[in-house]
Amino acid sequence: MSAGNVCDLGEFGLIDRITAGLRASGPVRLGVGDDAAVLRLAGDLAVSTDTMVENVHFRRDWSSAEDVGHKAVAACVADAEAMGAVPIAVVIALSLPGDTPIEWIDGFAVGVQIECDRCGARLVGGDTTSAPQIVITATVLADLGGRAPVTRSGARPGDVVAMVGRLGWAEAGLAVLSRGFRSPGSVVVAHRVPQVPYGQGLRAAEAGATSMIDISDGLLADLGHVAAASGVQIELDSAAFEIAEPQQAVAAALGGGDPLDFQLTGGDDHALVATFASTAVPEGWQVLGKVSAGKPAVLLDGAVSQTNTPGWQHFQQRS
Repeated sequence: MSAGNVCDLGEFGLIDRITAGLRASGPVRLGVGDDAAVLRLAGDLAVSTDTMVENVHFRRDWSSAEDVGHKAVAACVADAEAMGAVPIAVVIALSLPGDTPIEWIDGFAVGVQIECDRCGARLVGGDTTSAPQIVITATVLADLGGRAPVTRSGARPGDVVAMVGRLGWAEAGLAVLSRGFRSPGSVVVAHRVPQVPYGQGLRAAEAGATSMIDISDGLLADLGHVAAASGVQIELDSAAFEIAEPQQAVAAALGGGDPLDFQLTGGDDHALVATFASTAVPEGWQVLGKVSAGKPAVLLDGAVSQTNTPGWQHFQQRS
């Protein structure tokens, strides 16, 4: 265990502690240690940024520092996956109180590095500053390798809608934690650390995906963005969803609600959902519905879903 806090380290000691052992290799020509990193890519660059704020996106009494490091990288890189790009590098800006324990910094750095290893990217730089609470902004730089990006606007009537990854596990975990419980452990872990289906974005792109998105705010909400951008209707079939036993258990424990709502409205698992020609769905992807002509909307079993929580939106007033 490391004693002391960030004030004891100072800014440059903090940076050294987070970046110790990082080396440039592969497409990263110059990494940590200069004013900017230098990358060599094979194609266009896809860039996405994601911010996590303490007590909005994570709580220190629910998640370890290592969990937070994992989540910061995973949430960011999932956006690059959804474009069909290969993650190359991650840049992180970290703001935190001066009394943050060094032990927390060490755990965060471990989580960041392990998640970077999982997705194939390298931490190449960032920034640090003091703040009243922890705020983490991660930016991913990803290589399209000469391919066109897979956008939200390419879904066509006649396509099928398919997903890979997990839906609703993190939302079930949030429901459990919000009520002061810690079980089922599988959904609690899912809330703390997403399991992004790394590599599947590229696989979908190579299979001819016509549109794609990562589920960060909820399936209904995010597919709504695809429907609007593409000018189509998306029809989901409730019978196509597989409800895991832990999700059923949580729904029953919380009053018998429909466990399907976890999958329709939960987003922090960062599953990928794409549209394909019916003959082009990659192995391992689960078909959930189809694309049809009509006023942009997302339908469940032919009707607008009656769930009261269609998905997460910042700045939305809640009763």
